[in-house]
Amino acid sequence: MSVMNTETKTCQNCKKDFVIEPDDFAFYEKMKVPAPTFCPECRLIRRMTFRNERSLYRRKNNAPGKEGEMILSVFSSESDQVVYDHASWWGDTWDAATFGQDIDYSKSFFEQLKELWRKVPDIGLFNINPVRSDYCNITEGNKDCYMVVGGDFNEDSIYSAFIFNNHNLADCYWVSKSEGCYECSDSISCSRLFYSRYCEGCMDGAFLFNCRNCLNCFGCVNLRNKSYCIFNQQYTKTEYEENIKEYRFDSYQNREKIKKDFEKFSLNFPRRFARMISCINSTGNNLENCKNCKQAFDVFGGAQDAKYVWLVYSNVADFYDCDHSGLGASKCLEISTVYPGNDAMYSRMIFNCHHLQYSYNCHNCSYLFGCVSMRNKQYCIFNKQYSKEEYEALVPKVIEHMDNKPYIDKNGIEYRYGEYFPAEISPFARNESVAQELQPLTQEQAEKKRLDWRESTDNKYSPTIQAKDLPEIIDEVSDDILKEVIACEHNKLCAHTCPGAFKITPQELTFYRALKIPLPHLCSNCRHYERIAPRPPLKLWHRKCQCAGQKSENGDYQNTTNHLHGEGKCLNEFETSYAPDRPEIIYCEKCYQQEVY
Repeated sequence: MSVMNTETKTCQNCKKDFVIEPDDFAFYEKMKVPAPTFCPECRLIRRMTFRNERSLYRRKNNAPGKEGEMILSVFSSESDQVVYDHASWWGDTWDAATFGQDIDYSKSFFEQLKELWRKVPDIGLFNINPVRSDYCNITEGNKDCYMVVGGDFNEDSIYSAFIFNNHNLADCYWVSKSEGCYECSDSISCSRLFYSRYCEGCMDGAFLFNCRNCLNCFGCVNLRNKSYCIFNQQYTKTEYEENIKEYRFDSYQNREKIKKDFEKFSLNFPRRFARMISCINSTGNNLENCKNCKQAFDVFGGAQDAKYVWLVYSNVADFYDCDHSGLGASKCLEISTVYPGNDAMYSRMIFNCHHLQYSYNCHNCSYLFGCVSMRNKQYCIFNKQYSKEEYEALVPKVIEHMDNKPYIDKNGIEYRYGEYFPAEISPFARNESVAQELQPLTQEQAEKKRLDWRESTDNKYSPTIQAKDLPEIIDEVSDDILKEVIACEHNKLCAHTCPGAFKITPQELTFYRALKIPLPHLCSNCRHYERIAPRPPLKLWHRKCQCAGQKSENGDYQNTTNHLHGEGKCLNEFETSYAPDRPEIIYCEKCYQQEVY
């Protein structure tokens, strides 16, 4: 293996410099591919332009015998994508290989791939075994759920994303094994918890941050095994019950004031530079059982020798630029969703596949190049079957063709072999995709970058009531609210794909009444964007611990115990998702543990 030095390159897309290190070059050499020309952030955003989670439409089914039947789909009726319902796509009445096409060396590779992609049927929704849960996407085994995305085996849950094994949740994000929770994120095993983040085993509480095994607590930060606390002050059970009445967070105005007060209060306490459990030689955030992982985020169940990964789990290895993947997948590069796979590159939605490149939505396949919606196939290019010998002879010619005749997008960016799919061939508009969540753009900004933008025609409501005119408390709300169209307070003046108006569903109203929650003033999209906004970004900054001995550097937090480094400033440095200009107090692992545990 040749020895490579660190190299600084300029990103083709954002024009910023990024660094390719010797270990990166070693991985690219092992995969026999060139180094990337996009920076890590632009590579992630590019992959996410192909992922639509939350924008659902009613459109015509294109499946034979069902033409004209209306189905739910992530593809709008304006899209030129051929779409089948779930049962028809998985049926045995069609074969994606019948769409196979010859290689046309007069056209760029990605131009031909886009043509194939649009005519080969795709699945309207990835919604497996739903029970009265039609309006869900990228899900399995949900019952009586509505607008749940990326969550499995939940019941009676609504407007939530990445929730697992829950009952009776609303407006939650990354919550599991919980019940009766509202507006919670990154929490596990909680019950009747509201407006809280990073909690575990907490019950009957509200406005908690990073609390564990707490009962009847309100407005608290960094508590462990506590009961009857308000804003970190201990009370007796009787005192707590008397004092908590004053807060009246069943009132919309009171709740909004408490939100602001609590956010300000929470900034007075140190935060862990990164959440890492049983990790060795790794950087990132929210990591479990990682070894030699760099720039890794939201990794569960183990990973080894990975870099620039997000949302991966179950012992993946040799992973670069991969997301939403797991189940022991290995030796993968620039993959968005692989369950599992080996030696796979520049692909999306790959299930139990090996040795493939530039392919999409393929299952139980191997040795594919530029294929779409294939099942149980091998040695195919553009969905056309070849012999093993023919395939092995053709693939180098296709790669050479990609280099000699690159695809050039609207902004003049060149796509040769070694680049992921160009964003402009995505079947989704920028504001339909997850890229909009990671990097929000206004319509004007998107169009300036020559990105597609799509206004939904499915929910063109004319508001019948303004949010400010809604009843203050839920007990004042009659069933007539179900007939109203509420104007979202953002009024489309945000980058949240706001429809401008929304309705309350019967299931939603029942939930609010049962838990004494005031009606929302924002549509579900705007609520989702505001819920994920406080999460640290998928970036790292080099920083120093802000513990100054007796207190934090800014003096807002007084340490509760003597730290190992003594009265002087802590000298520990680290990589953290908290940018230097953020207001949070950031402690290293040792200082944090001495204050919290």
